[in-house]
Amino acid sequence: MTPRGEGCVRAGLGLTSQVMVPSGHLATTPPTAAASPAEIDTVTLGDLSSDSGWRRPVLLDRELIVLTTGGHGLAEVDFRSLPCRPGTLLRLRTGQVLRCALPQLDATVVRWQPEALYGLDVVDDDVPTWVQLAGEDEDAIINEVSQLTVDASRHRDTRAARSLLRHQLGVLLLRLSMLPTRTGPPSRPEDETFRRLFREVERGYQATRRVEDYADRLGCSVRTLTRACLAITGRSAKQVVDERVALQASRLLAATDEPVARIGRHLGFTEATNFGRFFAREVGMSPGAFRAACERPAPPPVVRPRPPLDIGVDIRRT
Repeated sequence: MTPRGEGCVRAGLGLTSQVMVPSGHLATTPPTAAASPAEIDTVTLGDLSSDSGWRRPVLLDRELIVLTTGGHGLAEVDFRSLPCRPGTLLRLRTGQVLRCALPQLDATVVRWQPEALYGLDVVDDDVPTWVQLAGEDEDAIINEVSQLTVDASRHRDTRAARSLLRHQLGVLLLRLSMLPTRTGPPSRPEDETFRRLFREVERGYQATRRVEDYADRLGCSVRTLTRACLAITGRSAKQVVDERVALQASRLLAATDEPVARIGRHLGFTEATNFGRFFAREVGMSPGAFRAACERPAPPPVVRPRPPLDIGVDIRRT
């Protein structure tokens, strides 16, 4: 999972009636239709943050592809620093946090709402967070991104234009999903069990941290889930669940101004003291200290959440 867990999680505090506003607080009413962002668009890396110094991470409210076009530097994704140079591609998910080293990096960013892919036979779960493109793959993907960028700026928001951009995005994601991968270990019976648990935790981590609840939902025993987690991650099922909660807490502490107690409540902690003890145990520092450390200029704090398990993400690709 990517501070621990990854996947398509809802940004903010998991409340479907709330949206992020520039201050990092939550608005209690949805934006009007006129204010809704484009379904698919392209921007520069600097456009992602209102702070040119990126003094704090940005909580992503859309799906992203970031293609580095110039410079050398680091992109910090969910508190993990990834090296970037021309040809580096990042596939980032809604709800992750991102901080970049500017002006060392230039990049083209493709952004889209998840519903942009509805009706298209595109599954990019196996596209890694980080990949260094090379050869024909690099040429093809750069061409796809370049054409999508041109069309997104040239064509008005018509039905034909939306259809064009959706299909271009679909082709781009399909190309990424077809990139050659390094041969991993043979598939094990525990792999599918762990993937099912991962998906269920993504849906339910705000409501429960009890492994027994996930075992009931999946129709298996706690022992089965623990055996799968130990085989895949070396950690128990309880640790995997707690790490996912710690990830979300870390994201919200780093990228929003929400009070610590409110973050804790939305992650299932009725008492702020219990949330503080949980976070300190998982991350190694108090919520307040973690937030303060994340607001310092890059690089990030030395003490930070342990790198999470990342399903479908292979940072070994070079």
